[in-house]
Amino acid sequence: MNHNLIRMLPGIEGEELIYLQNLTEELTESELQTFISIYSGKRVRSDNLLIGSIVGLFGFAGVQRFMIGQIGMGILHFFTAGLCMVGTIIDLINHKKMATEHNLKIASETLHMVRMLNG
Repeated sequence: MNHNLIRMLPGIEGEELIYLQNLTEELTESELQTFISIYSGKRVRSDNLLIGSIVGLFGFAGVQRFMIGQIGMGILHFFTAGLCMVGTIIDLINHKKMATEHNLKIASETLHMVRMLNG
């Protein structure tokens, strides 16, 4: 299987790369291409989440939570000024972990979607 396609995703590294390789090892070439095209559109790069956290710190609190689909937490951060800035600072420190957790969840959902599409 050609897992070099996975390595070509921008910003992919470490735990996410290993997880994706294990998750997609049984996919055919066309299923893998479908998986990558869907997954690449939904995943969040950790550096983008870092930028979102910085924006949350100095402006629109909660933007980093909206980026990873946590709408309720985003609204809570917005109306509480990032939980009095403490929550935003924690998100700033943990941006890589948040991005990885989000991406692993998205990868599992995308694999399920690809399997449903290919019957």
